Amino acid sequence: MTGATSGMGKAIAETFARHGASLLLSGRDTGRGKSLVASLKPVNDNVVFVPGDLSRAEDNEKLVAEAVTRFGRINLLSLNAGVLGLGAVTELSIASWHRTLDTNLSSIFYLCKYAIPKLLLHNGSSIIINASIAAFRSFPNHPAYCASKAAAVALTKQMALDYGPAIRVNALCPGPVDTPLLQDSAAAFDHPETAVDRARDATLLKRLGQPQDIANLVLFLASEQASWITGATFTIDGGIMNR
Repeated sequence: MTGATSGMGKAIAETFARHGASLLLSGRDTGRGKSLVASLKPVNDNVVFVPGDLSRAEDNEKLVAEAVTRFGRINLLSLNAGVLGLGAVTELSIASWHRTLDTNLSSIFYLCKYAIPKLLLHNGSSIIINASIAAFRSFPNHPAYCASKAAAVALTKQMALDYGPAIRVNALCPGPVDTPLLQDSAAAFDHPETAVDRARDATLLKRLGQPQDIANLVLFLASEQASWITGATFTIDGGIMNR
């Protein structure tokens, strides 16, 4: 489970831990990772944290090897790592472009490349990719982010084609969820001091999503109740895409 140290990834990790899953969590921040594991130990002792920069292929390969060593098998990938890379195309640095694409897209390719052979050993395996409504809707000064999320949705559908029926591959596309990433994204909009409030008010439900809302959907998609769902993209946005 990647991107596990904050926001949606952390909520997903906490939810699966409460449901008894054996979890290998990853993220860049070792301190937050260790703190998360310590908080989960009272409810689930089969949780470990392995730090890594998943924009690097070798860190993904090590993550897969560690999961197999620790738990003997892999049944689920939950991919949640993400950065924004803010700035219009003419202003965005080439380094920021590559960092955003490497973190948001290449990390999915790398982890799936190394993990899919292990997932194929067990029918009923699942890959769940955390994308964004930015795959379908443009936001100012988010070119790298929008491009990476659109590509993540396309990759989801393509892998579902190649690896079914043994592996189900699905994506979720959250709207404005109350996370540090949402707060950081406000800087890209006119009047950034009110951008988050305006996003909240634009939803039909008049509230920001909570990380737990996303975790609930991931839990469903990983379960047997979703056994006939693959190659699908789920928008979870409080209705904001209906505007």
